[in-house]
Amino acid sequence: MTLRTVGIIGAGLVLAVVVVAAGAAAGIASLFGGPLFAGDVTASAQAQAEIPASYLELFQAAAATCPGLPWSVLAGIGRAETDFGTDTQTSSAGAVGPMQFLPATFAAYDTPVPPGGATPPSPYDPTDAVYAAARDLCTNGAQGGADIPGAVFAYNHSRAYVAEVLSYAASYAAPAPAITATGPSPAAAEAVSYALDQIGTPYRWGGETAGIGFDCSGLTQAAYAAAGIVIPRTSEAQWSALPHVPLDQLEPGDLVFFDPGEFLAGLPGHVGIYIGSGEMVDAPHTGATVRIENLASWPTPMGATRPAPASSP
Repeated sequence: MTLRTVGIIGAGLVLAVVVVAAGAAAGIASLFGGPLFAGDVTASAQAQAEIPASYLELFQAAAATCPGLPWSVLAGIGRAETDFGTDTQTSSAGAVGPMQFLPATFAAYDTPVPPGGATPPSPYDPTDAVYAAARDLCTNGAQGGADIPGAVFAYNHSRAYVAEVLSYAASYAAPAPAITATGPSPAAAEAVSYALDQIGTPYRWGGETAGIGFDCSGLTQAAYAAAGIVIPRTSEAQWSALPHVPLDQLEPGDLVFFDPGEFLAGLPGHVGIYIGSGEMVDAPHTGATVRIENLASWPTPMGATRPAPASSP
């Protein structure tokens, strides 16, 4: 069981958690349609094997009350906290029930009573607890998918906890299908052109505005928005939501992703737009500007995705 913690968190730790979120700022256009950061997606074989059917239904129904909140993240919290209600002993901090709520925190999120919930609401009731957890996350950054890692961090102030929950979430959502090379699309060419036009724009964490600043995923989202294609806001959401393409079939416009190491447990911490000839355009880090970089100057990408209009096959 993971203990819910309280108290003041050092500024350095908070910054580390938020920066790794890869630009999870307000203003996300849409996070629907992807396997990790979406509300209505297929449960993976692992999810179906590990999550009791009653809990899976609860996670999906409760997440639907907060557009942008992935049910898989709720499931990740349920797994990390009590293994879906199998270990509900009171924590040393006084947290109780299947989602390990402090009573005062639960009271802030316990209404309206969801269908099938207890009257009065109880943190020990699975329905009440899961819906309250959804409201907690929604209030603290999950609304519209604005800052999923930040919302999880607010739920339990621990970097390791965020990594654990997001790792479970990734495993519980069925992956997007891989696609094969078809030739660069007009939209991909337009996205590349837009990104190249931003060369010299300062890196700004959370940035998504031409001429002012971009972070890595803000640049990729803006480039595809210019091409008329809505993609998620953060690198981890883009990786999870978009169809994957083999690295040996990269085409201009594909998004290339890099693994940050242990914190996000296999989710990417950086993304760039492939422009051909082994190069990408990206917004790499604080103090840098949008620029062209050779892929060989980075560790081997963890993979690539290919954005496409929603109506495309």
